[in-house]
Amino acid sequence: MLKKRIIPCLDIKDGTTVKGINFEGLRSAGDPIELAKRYEKEGADELVFLDITATIEERKTFAELVRKIAKELSIPFTVGGGISSVEDVRKLLEAGADKISVNSSAVKNPQLITDLAKEFGSQCIVVAIDTKFINGSDWVHVKGGREITELKTLDWARKTEELGAGEILLTSMDGDGTKSGFDLRITRLIAENINIPVIASGGAGKMEDFEEVFTQTKATGALAASIFHFGEIKIQDLKNNLKSKKLAVR
Repeated sequence: MLKKRIIPCLDIKDGTTVKGINFEGLRSAGDPIELAKRYEKEGADELVFLDITATIEERKTFAELVRKIAKELSIPFTVGGGISSVEDVRKLLEAGADKISVNSSAVKNPQLITDLAKEFGSQCIVVAIDTKFINGSDWVHVKGGREITELKTLDWARKTEELGAGEILLTSMDGDGTKSGFDLRITRLIAENINIPVIASGGAGKMEDFEEVFTQTKATGALAASIFHFGEIKIQDLKNNLKSKKLAVR
């Protein structure tokens, strides 16, 4: 059985870490390099870095910032934002990323997932899915959550696995930044219907939320941002709490 992973996320805009609610109202959350160093020290299992406006602004993720953060880390490091080609991925891996995350570009060009998996291996390819519940269905959104697609979330999750994705980072836009708990319904639906690992994202507010998502869904990782950035929950305290509940964490 895969041990559960606790994963802080650095949402980056203009070189600084930011956090919002439901993908809006962004506020500064600190220096990404200092936060990365802190999370390494505190016992995070992985770190995710998302350049959240790279796609909208049609520019590439900051390779230099990735390089500076990677120097501080020994844990797996996933990078996403504005990635649309094999060459983009090669540059980020050379800069020190261990895995890359694609979202809008994969929706636009699904073949990209297969191309990247063939070139670098499926274990390196994370497909990020931003999902929102509208009129009784779950819909994939792109461009930092700004644009709804015609893709239903479960259909797209299954398709990404077929195309060669090694993992899915599933963010509930309804839960994002609300601290009201992970979206157990959509996480359960996706994790039970595909065979690759699913990271739950959006809504973490207290330690019990992590226990819930790990016991009530098949998610193998749980990602959070603001509760870690602002010191509301310490990662080691969270891990100790989960271990006390007999959960297999790293």
